[in-house]
Amino acid sequence: MSAPKKAARRSQEWFGRDGKQGFYYRSWLKGLGLPHDLFDGRPVIGICNTWSELTPCNSSFRELAEHVKRGVYEAGGFPLEFPVMSLGETQMRPTAMLFRNLASMDVEESIRANPIDGVVLLMGCDKTTPALLMGAASVNLPTIGVSGGPSLSGNWRGKQVGSGTGVIEMSEMVRAGTLSQEDFIEAEACMQRSRGSCMTMGTASTMASMVEALGMSLPENAAIPAVDSRRFRLAHLSGRRIVEMVREDLRMSKVLTRQAFANAIRANAAIGGSTNAVIHLLAIAGRLGVDLTLDDWDAIGSRLPCLVNLKPSGQYLMEDFYYAGGLPAVLREISQHLDLDAPTVNGRSLGENIADAPCWNRDVIRPLAEPFKPEAGIAVLRGNLAPDGAVIKPSAASPQLLRHRGRAVVFEDIKDFKARIDDEALDVDGNSILVLKHCGPRGYPGMAEVGNMPLPPKLLRQGVTDLVRISDARMSGTAYGTVVLHVSPEAATGGPLALVREGDFIELDVPGRRLHLDVSDDELARRRAEWTPPPAPTRGWSKLYIDHVQQAHLGADLDFLVGGSGDEVAGDSH
Repeated sequence: MSAPKKAARRSQEWFGRDGKQGFYYRSWLKGLGLPHDLFDGRPVIGICNTWSELTPCNSSFRELAEHVKRGVYEAGGFPLEFPVMSLGETQMRPTAMLFRNLASMDVEESIRANPIDGVVLLMGCDKTTPALLMGAASVNLPTIGVSGGPSLSGNWRGKQVGSGTGVIEMSEMVRAGTLSQEDFIEAEACMQRSRGSCMTMGTASTMASMVEALGMSLPENAAIPAVDSRRFRLAHLSGRRIVEMVREDLRMSKVLTRQAFANAIRANAAIGGSTNAVIHLLAIAGRLGVDLTLDDWDAIGSRLPCLVNLKPSGQYLMEDFYYAGGLPAVLREISQHLDLDAPTVNGRSLGENIADAPCWNRDVIRPLAEPFKPEAGIAVLRGNLAPDGAVIKPSAASPQLLRHRGRAVVFEDIKDFKARIDDEALDVDGNSILVLKHCGPRGYPGMAEVGNMPLPPKLLRQGVTDLVRISDARMSGTAYGTVVLHVSPEAATGGPLALVREGDFIELDVPGRRLHLDVSDDELARRRAEWTPPPAPTRGWSKLYIDHVQQAHLGADLDFLVGGSGDEVAGDSH
C-alpha cells in the first residue's frame, strides 16, 4: 500500500480530512458562523494577539487584528485570531523579562498545535516582541510582524515629555527637592496621552525598529503612532502579504539570516537603540541556529554613529521620528554599511525597500556625514569583573565618565539599594562607582530594569547628574547615564561581581573595552571560598526558569529552548 499523500497545506491535516476527524475539526469552527468553503485549502492565517488591558501599550490590538483580517480575506486567506500571554512592562512584577521565555513557549506551542499555515504577530510592549519572534522562529512558518506603534508625544506645561525618560528626570527632581509631588502627579496624564508603547526610543520602539531592520515587517512598521490611521493600513497590508508569503513558502529562516541580524545591529547603533536589543536578538538568533554572539555587537555596530536625535539620547520623540521619515530614512542614510541584498517579508530586498526613502527633518534624522553622536553603538566590555562580557550604551553616557577609576559603593541586592541610597550618611561622592549585585537572570529573578540606579539625593543637590553604575541587571531603553549592564557571569552564580566589596577600586575604560576590579587574584579566590549562593525558588515557573536560564551574554533564553522543533503536525486529538 502506498503512503498517504501529504496535504497541500499544513492546515489541511485538520480541515482536509474525511470522516470523523474532519467532522471534529471543521464542525466546531462552523459554530462561529463560518461557511464550508473557508476550509477548502486556502491559507489559514493565525493572528497571534497580545492584547490585554494589563498591557496598555497593546490596548489597540483588538482593532488592529480586525484590520489584519480584512487583508487576509481580501487575499484569499482564512484568518483565525488566537491569544497568547501578554507581557506588560509597566505592570508586571518582578519584571516582564522573567516571563519572556514563558510567553515564547506559549507562542511556539500555540502555533504548532493548531491548523495554521502562516502567522501575523501583533506585538508592542517591550518583551512581547522578542517573545513572539522567538516562539514563531522555533516553528519557522511564514510569519510577518505588526507592531502596535508608539503613543502620541507627551506634553506637560508646553514641554515635550517622553515615556520613562520623563519619569526618571522628574523623579530625580522630586528627590532633589526641586519639583513638588503635586506637579509630579499632574505630569502623569500629560506624559501618556494615548494608547501605544513608549514614545521615546526605549525598548519597545527599539524592538519595533529591529523587526523592520531584520526584514520581518513591512516598511514603516517601527514608527507609525498607534492611533494614526496609517498603523491600521499597515496591518491591513500585512494581512494581504502573509497570504502571499504562505503561497511562496517564505519562512522566517529565509529572512532571519546572519546578514539580517548584522543589519539590525547597525540599525540599532544609528537609532541610539536600547541595550535590551542585545539580549533579545541573541535569543532570537539562537532559536534559528544563526551564529550570533555578544562580541558581534561590538565588532559589527559599535563604531557606527547615532543619527537619530530622540530621547533618551536626544531631544525628540517617536511621533517626530515618523514624520521625519522613520526607520527607512535612517537605513538609507547608513546603506553603505548594510547588506542591501538581505530579503524581507514583502518579497523585496532591503535595498529595494529603502532606495527612495525620504528624510523630511534633518534635525531629527541627521546625515551620516554629520551625525548626532559619533560611535554610538553598543560597546562590549571585558575584564576580571566581567569575563563573559558586559555592555554599555555610550550615546546615553557622560563622555567624561567613559574612562574612570573610582571607589565602589556596593549594594548586595535591590532591597539593600533602596534601603540605603537616600541615606544622608551614605559614604559616596562624585567619583564613586555604584555597584548593584544579584539582579541578573537568576538573581532577581528575571533580570529586572534596575541597572540605572537613581543617584543619592545629597549628590543631586550638589549638582552631580551622573555616576558610573555597574550591575548584572538590565536598564530600561528609556533610561540614560554611564551605566554598565548585563555583567556576566552574574552575581547569583558566583561571578566576580558577587565578590566586589565596599571600598574596592574599579576601572572603567570604554574606549579600551575594559572593566577591571583592582583586587588580586589571590584575594578574589579567598572571597570566592567564603561566598554562598542565594536561596532559590522551590516551585513553579520561577524554579524552572532559574534551573535552566542561560546567562546574559547568551541571550538569557532557557537552555532547552535553544533551537527549534519545526512545524510537524502532532497526532490527532480524538
